[in-house]
Amino acid sequence: MESSNIKDYRQAAELIRKGCIKSAVEAYEAAPQNRLCHEGDWECAVDAMRSLNIEDLLNTILCAKP
Repeated sequence: MESSNIKDYRQAAELIRKGCIKSAVEAYEAAPQNRLCHEGDWECAVDAMRSLNIEDLLNTILCAKP
């Protein structure tokens, strides 16, 4: 059985992963509007993950805790 602490960390990690994926997918889908090549589209997705506001994600996690 997982301790409460581990469960909290797992939940936080999952929310951060979902935030990264959401950010990357949105950037990748919007990138063709800039008429970039496929590699440029991918770079936009990676840059979106790099610039993701971690503090906002952490605030969301902390506010969601009961």
